[in-house]
Amino acid sequence: MEPNQTSPPPSSPVTDAEGDDSCGINVADAATDGVTLLVCLCGLSGNGAVLWLLGFHIRRNPITIYILNLAVADFTFLLFMVPSSLLYLLEDVSCSAVVSLMYLRSLLLLSLFSYNMGLYLLTAISIERCASILFPLWYRCNRPQRLSWVVCALLWALSVAVMAVVTSLCLSQEHEHCRVALISMYALSFLIFAPPMVISNVILFIRVQCGSKRRQPKRLYIVIFLTVLFFLIFGVPLSLWNFLQQLGHTVVSSQVVFLLACINSSINPFIYFLVGSCWRHCSIVSLQVAFRRVFEETGITTISS
Repeated sequence: MEPNQTSPPPSSPVTDAEGDDSCGINVADAATDGVTLLVCLCGLSGNGAVLWLLGFHIRRNPITIYILNLAVADFTFLLFMVPSSLLYLLEDVSCSAVVSLMYLRSLLLLSLFSYNMGLYLLTAISIERCASILFPLWYRCNRPQRLSWVVCALLWALSVAVMAVVTSLCLSQEHEHCRVALISMYALSFLIFAPPMVISNVILFIRVQCGSKRRQPKRLYIVIFLTVLFFLIFGVPLSLWNFLQQLGHTVVSSQVVFLLACINSSINPFIYFLVGSCWRHCSIVSLQVAFRRVFEETGITTISS
């Protein structure tokens, strides 16, 4: 099933014992939509804090530029999901179609855009840190100063181009062309970007655990590990669900998949804070101090703004 055919299943009316039609509220869907709304609000607050701190209060370096762009992508997706969750919740309670099909198409495509951008940026972050470990001299002396900005700009352009092609094909009546476009998009994600991300993190883990005893910015590595791990847990199901939908298989409801996508877009700021505040003494510190501990450790080249 293509994106233009996908819609979250609304609560269906049920018939009581006397034969009268009555509205039966789907408690599970309503609860899922309520939790999704809460997660989105928390994620907006967290990503907003990331944008504020990394944009104005913490020195910029190659990693914070990627993190800043990742927060922009997550914030945009969550901002769109807040009214969506409210509409889904209203649809569950009223037992009537509230969300238009075009809106649902846009929601799925925006979700895929956010997913792709997150994957691209996490791949760039992983390769960046892997290069700093494997080629430390080159990284410190020969790395272009504006490389992070250039890479982010290229990744945004790639993501926009991919979604523009998919949108133009999937919002038309050519379902077979939409299927080909989606398969090509998944091939780009899982064959080109995902393997370097996973391999780079494996190399980072091995070098940090078995490498030299000199001081490494371990908080940052833990943040990267956890961010990639939670992306694989909460972000990948969206693509798998859409792929199965095209084959005509429905494993879970769309509400559950979008809830996982919202968790994926909301959890990163809390990872930064917890790793920065609970490293040695498990003391709760201010948000700015926690972020500084993660992103301003020794071993990260600072970029002048």
